[in-house]
Amino acid sequence: MKIIDCTTYYSEDLMLDIRFNILNNFVDKFIVVESKYSHSGKKKPLNFDIKNFSKFKNKIKYLVIENEPEGIIQNPSNDSSIKRINSLLRIEQSYNFISNELKNISDNDLVCLSDNDEIPNFESKDFKNSKNDIFIFKQLFFYYKFNLFYELIPWFGTKACKKKKLNSLSWLRNLKNKKYPWWRIDTYFSNTKQTNVQIVTDGGWHFTNLKTAEEIHKKLSNFGHHNEYDESGLTVKDIQFCIDNRIVNYNHLADKSDSNKYTAEYKLKLVNDEILPKFLVENKEKYKNWFDHS
Repeated sequence: MKIIDCTTYYSEDLMLDIRFNILNNFVDKFIVVESKYSHSGKKKPLNFDIKNFSKFKNKIKYLVIENEPEGIIQNPSNDSSIKRINSLLRIEQSYNFISNELKNISDNDLVCLSDNDEIPNFESKDFKNSKNDIFIFKQLFFYYKFNLFYELIPWFGTKACKKKKLNSLSWLRNLKNKKYPWWRIDTYFSNTKQTNVQIVTDGGWHFTNLKTAEEIHKKLSNFGHHNEYDESGLTVKDIQFCIDNRIVNYNHLADKSDSNKYTAEYKLKLVNDEILPKFLVENKEKYKNWFDHS
């Protein structure tokens, strides 16, 4: 079984470097897709440079999306719901674009889909000992720094599936984060509920917003939920305050109907090295600016 790792890219060289180094001994091919448009629809330059990852160049397949997807809704009224619909179309386009590269792989090869800051743990016994065809990786959640732990919620990030069972990458990304028993009749009529799923409980790490305040502001203004951030009125100064005080201000437990999800004040926990990837611990000096030393 070969492992094909698929991810999207905007400008996250730090996280790609970490990702490639941690996964290199397990992954046979890295597929990286970048669009000339952000999720908010802004035209952007191509930022990926293979020279920054020369160690892994023989494994990397870099794909470029040239155009906006079909079905984009013009939005002169700047309606938030239309912004979200357009974002979802752009995300769907990136998954479909990756799918074109999967046509010639073998049925038993494993296709993994993650954001580039969601890093699966392929050394997990849950993963290595499972005979299932579908995997959902439950990951530890970190904010701003590699050692600032967000323990409020589990993060189900990376999802993986044998090629023979893969409907599409959009289908894979939208699977429910749960294994359903065989007798659940509703699973036979659902596209997102599956019985043949292995939940990998020690499934890796999600390192989000390891960026400067300015970079986080730019990211949140252009990512899939940019409509929520636009409406929050937050500034670079507000983000810097959260970083300095180890605060997560996004309410991950808020109801979908809540108009402003940027109202939380959850305090992050400083943790030791034992729950971090071995590569990070062994290269702590190299990445020292991304560890909280206070």
